[in-house]
Amino acid sequence: MNMHFLRPVAFDHPDAVQLNDEVQLEYAERYGDDGDATWLDPGMFVPPHGLYLLAYDGRGRPVASGGWRPQDANDEAYSDGDAELKRMFVIREARGHGLARRILAALEEDARAAGRTRMVLETGTKQPEAINLYASSGYAPCAKFGLYRFDELSRCYAKPLNPAAAAARPEPTAVTA
Repeated sequence: MNMHFLRPVAFDHPDAVQLNDEVQLEYAERYGDDGDATWLDPGMFVPPHGLYLLAYDGRGRPVASGGWRPQDANDEAYSDGDAELKRMFVIREARGHGLARRILAALEEDARAAGRTRMVLETGTKQPEAINLYASSGYAPCAKFGLYRFDELSRCYAKPLNPAAAAARPEPTAVTA
């Protein structure tokens, strides 16, 4: 098995930019558009109020990415205490080794330590492997949020980062177009 290690980097680190370019090409291929138009600033991922991770293979090549950024109640239907997953991606040659699951677990732990109460993400119907990953990792469909909340191909998921506290907090109601 190929050894991989996780490393925190800035969202604008050259290796992160390279993987972001690759994931954008994959989004464009799958959805027939220009990729994810969500505006992201490197400052959104600066610890301790966010984190961006890359996985590197044994040769030092970046092969996977993922980050979380803080969100609170706003006009895009986020809730106070949300941590939003962004740019979860594994290059094709590195898939099937559990890298996405490792990055996801590390991001959840970091967001929990930063005081975030719920991890949220938006994906799409043309990414069934992503949907399967999140469903098998304890994520459940939730009210839609973010730039694509009115898109019929968009799917939003959430997972409480502190399940005991989440039981006391009601789920926000869905926004309909």
